Amino acid sequence: QVQLVESGGDLVQAGGSLRLSCVASRTFLGILTTAWYRQAPGEQRRELVADINNFGDTNYADSVKGRFTISRDNAKMTVYLQMNGLKPEDTAVYYCAARDLFGTYWGQGTQVTVTT
Repeated sequence: QVQLVESGGDLVQAGGSLRLSCVASRTFLGILTTAWYRQAPGEQRRELVADINNFGDTNYADSVKGRFTISRDNAKMTVYLQMNGLKPEDTAVYYCAARDLFGTYWGQGTQVTVTT
């Protein structure tokens, strides 16, 4: 198992930037993929925003391509999400997730609110 703690969420104006961080309780050894999801207000499901695997391959939702960047620092046991050009529709609770052979682990989420 691994515990995940997100931080960096804030209230920001449209066009602004934020960097989210997700610190793991142990190394990423055995972790296949780490990802950021988000759940918008009133939505039931969480949307995949971006993920990164052990080879450094990344994948992004179409809505964030060119604006968001996911990265991982294995030595610091931290996953980042750099968000630029934020839009009001990016408003959501952002969750970090890590997947290994036994399951998927989630953080508690961090709120991002983008105002016009």
